[in-house]
Amino acid sequence: MARDREFQLFVKPVGASCNLGCSYCYYLEKQALYESQNRLMQDDLLEKYIILHLEASSEEPVLFSWHGGEPTLAGLDFYKKAIVFQQKHNVHKKKIINGIQTNGLNLNDEWCRFLSENNFLVGISIDGPEEFHNKFRIAKNGAATFQNVITGLNLLKQYNINFEILCVINAFNANHPLKVYKFLKSLETSYISFLPLVNHDPATPTGVTPDSVSAKIFGDFLTSVFEEWQEHDIGSIKIQLFEEAFRTAFKQDHTLCIFKKTCGGVPVLERNGDFYSCDHFVNKEHLIGNIRQTHLVNLLDDPRQVAFGQAKFDTLPKYCLNCEVLEMCNGECPKNRFIKTPEGEKGLNYLCEGYRKFFNYCTPFVNVIAELIGTKN
Repeated sequence: MARDREFQLFVKPVGASCNLGCSYCYYLEKQALYESQNRLMQDDLLEKYIILHLEASSEEPVLFSWHGGEPTLAGLDFYKKAIVFQQKHNVHKKKIINGIQTNGLNLNDEWCRFLSENNFLVGISIDGPEEFHNKFRIAKNGAATFQNVITGLNLLKQYNINFEILCVINAFNANHPLKVYKFLKSLETSYISFLPLVNHDPATPTGVTPDSVSAKIFGDFLTSVFEEWQEHDIGSIKIQLFEEAFRTAFKQDHTLCIFKKTCGGVPVLERNGDFYSCDHFVNKEHLIGNIRQTHLVNLLDDPRQVAFGQAKFDTLPKYCLNCEVLEMCNGECPKNRFIKTPEGEKGLNYLCEGYRKFFNYCTPFVNVIAELIGTKN
């Protein structure tokens, strides 16, 4: 049933359940959707999902992305079963990669031995040095988590597990770009993703919650880090947002959904098999179906899902269409398009000012790359 289709399905085996109570988390509230149901994806559904995912995948490697909440709460036995099911049903012997995104608190020798033996890619959340990380990433009882996360990170390194640091840029740490970046670099990582915190709140003067990063400061953060990275770390550290900017020099399509012209390729599968359009749109309006009744292929190709993805570009304001860095941004994520353009048109991205500053700042460097490889017009 596979045809040429590109997708990355965020699977949430425990839904929004988490052992942290991060004050900025947008997904914790989703626990209310399934409070009366099983808290863990059942074995028969797990097996069915893996069968459908393999059938729907036309390209290699086939990527299984385990998310939450906190996906390690599913327990190690859950992932051992997942590996067994993958091996059992991978009749065409496709290359399979498993990725898991974790806060790191449950990592121990047993977990890391399993992750290493099965070549898992791990995304671990760290918001910078201790005073920055502990500002928002706290346990449900209010306890600090930094030291526990660092212990988990050191275990990942001890077991030679490929990991990426996911750093949420918020109103607190955004004012200290070099302190944040140099600390993350000291953790001996090769991959960093900076994730701007934008929680919409129409009741506030700014339209966002107080912990959200401002667009201007986010732009300043990125340019400061870029200067430091350009001088010292090219070739040794990959920063996802920078990598996406460079793809324009190689005339390559974006790989990160927020910068693609259309979206819809990163849907969500909840623990009961419900399929939603996107991680940021887990609501009744964007519930497409359930894999117990509908094949994953048909959910991915559902006209509502296709329309959801196409609307990203179709609803861009004229202000964006005339922007000099449109191909780098493409309006970013639709969830952040809640402010007006200078002309008063609705649908401008809240982070526009910051992205525009950064992309214009790095464009000369991108152009140099394009000239060197012969792709500049």
